[in-house]
Amino acid sequence: MRLNFVISWHVMTQSNHNAASTLHQAHLACIVEQSFDALISKDVYGIVQSWNRAAERIFGWTADEIIGEPISRIYPDDRILEEDSILQRIRSGEVIERFETVRRDKQGHRLNVAITVSPLTDRSGKVIGASTIAHDISRAELQANEVRFRTLVNSIPQLAWIADRQGAVCWYNNRWYEYAGTTVNKMHDWKWARAIHPEHLERVKNRIQRSLETGEEWEDTFPLRGKDGSYRWFLSRAVPLFREDGSLWKWIGTHTDVTAQQEHEQRAELLMNEINHRVKNILTLIQAIAHRTFSSSPKDLLDRFDERIQSLVAAQDLLINNRLKASPLADLVHAQLSHFSDLFGTRIFCEGPPVSLTSKASQAIGMALHELATNAAKYGAISNEAGRVDVVWSLEHAADGQKLFIMRWLESGGPPVPKPKRQGFGSVIIAAAVEMSIGGTVFLDHAPTGVRWCLTCDAQNIEGGDETIINVAGDDASVHRPGPTKYVHRQRTKRS
Repeated sequence: MRLNFVISWHVMTQSNHNAASTLHQAHLACIVEQSFDALISKDVYGIVQSWNRAAERIFGWTADEIIGEPISRIYPDDRILEEDSILQRIRSGEVIERFETVRRDKQGHRLNVAITVSPLTDRSGKVIGASTIAHDISRAELQANEVRFRTLVNSIPQLAWIADRQGAVCWYNNRWYEYAGTTVNKMHDWKWARAIHPEHLERVKNRIQRSLETGEEWEDTFPLRGKDGSYRWFLSRAVPLFREDGSLWKWIGTHTDVTAQQEHEQRAELLMNEINHRVKNILTLIQAIAHRTFSSSPKDLLDRFDERIQSLVAAQDLLINNRLKASPLADLVHAQLSHFSDLFGTRIFCEGPPVSLTSKASQAIGMALHELATNAAKYGAISNEAGRVDVVWSLEHAADGQKLFIMRWLESGGPPVPKPKRQGFGSVIIAAAVEMSIGGTVFLDHAPTGVRWCLTCDAQNIEGGDETIINVAGDDASVHRPGPTKYVHRQRTKRS
C-alpha cells in the first residue's frame, strides 16, 4: 500500500511538473510571437533556427522563407563582416549588449536597428547558438530626424519649401506663412506663384521650368508679395534631391530677403551716377562760364570768372555737407549771399517754409541767386545804402490741386535799373538754365523800381526732403533722412 502511494505520488508529481512545463512553454511561445521586437535564433554557424512574427513584419521574409537560411541575408553588403565578429564572440560565451547598426529588408531597403545578442547553451553549458533581439529604430530615428528638421527650418530667417519632381510645392516652413499670411491650401501646388510680382512672373516661371527639365540647381532674384500687400526682394534657390537609383525625387528651396541689400546697391549705383552726372554738369557749366566770361572786356575777366566758380563751389559744398542729396533752401540762400551776411535782417530779408531741395534744384537755384546778388551789388538794391532785397518762397496749391513751389527775388529802394542791352550769360543762368534744370517757368522783370525774379514749378521737381540719403564713407554705411530746416535771420555785424 505504501509502495502504491509512493508510485501514485510520483506519477502525480511528474504530471504536475509536465503540466507546469507545458504552461511555461506556452507562455514563452506567446511572448515570442506577440513581441514587438524581432526575436531570432541561429546556430553557431549563423543559420536561422527561429523567426517570430515581428521579424516577418520588420524584415519582410516569412519564417518559411528564412529558417534554414544564413542570417547574413538580412545584412547589407557593407555589414557582412559584422556577422563574423558576432559569431566569434558568441562561441566564446560572450553576451553582446545592445548596439545600433544597419540591416536590410527583403526589398533591399536599409533599416536602422538596435540589436542584443545572447549565447544559447545546452544542459552541459555548451554554446549551441544565439538568440537575437532586433528593435527597429528606423521609425524612431525618422521621427527624431523630422523633429530636428522642423526645428532647424523653422528657426532660420529664410522662407523654406519642398516641392515634388514636377515643381509642385507640398510643404512650407513657418516663416513662409508668417510672411505670406496664408494657408497651405492656398499655396499648394503652383499657387505660390501668385505671390510673385507680375512683372517678373513669366521670367521666373521659365527659369524654374528649365531647371525642372534639366535637374539643375535653380537661382533667381525677384519680389514676393507679403501679407500686407507690399513686395520685398528675395534671393531664391532650390536644389534637387535624388533617389539612390539617381532619379529625381524632390526639390528643396529657400527665399532669402535681400531687400535691404538690393536697395543699398540701387542707392549706391544711383549715387555714383549722380556724382558722375553732376561732375559732367559742372564741367559743362565751367566751359560755358569761361566762354562767356572771356568774351567780355579783360578788366573784370578774372574777377567775374572767379565769382562764378565760387558760386559753384558754394553750392557743391552745401550738397556735400548734406550728403549729396537734399539741401535746405534757407541754407542755400545764406551760402550764396554770404558776402552780404551783415545785411541780413536789415536790408536782406528771407522768409519761407522749410523746404529741402534736390541736388539739381540746389545747383540751378544757387547759381541764379549768385547772379541776382552780383547784379544787385553792382547795379541794384545792394549798390546803395538804402536798397532792400526780399527773398521769399512758398508752397501753394493750384486750382487743380497741384502743389506748386514759388520763389521770388524782389529788389526795392535801389537806383533805377536800366534794361540790359543784350542777354548775357548771367541772364541765361537766372532764367533759361533754371527752367531747363527744374522744369518750371521763370519771370524776370528789370523794372525801374527794382529787379523782380519769380520761379514757379511743380513742388515735386525741387523737393528732396523725403529722399533717403546714404553715407558711403568707409565701411560703415548709414542712412540719413533730412528734416526741415527753419531759416533764422542773421544779426547785423560790422564788415571786416
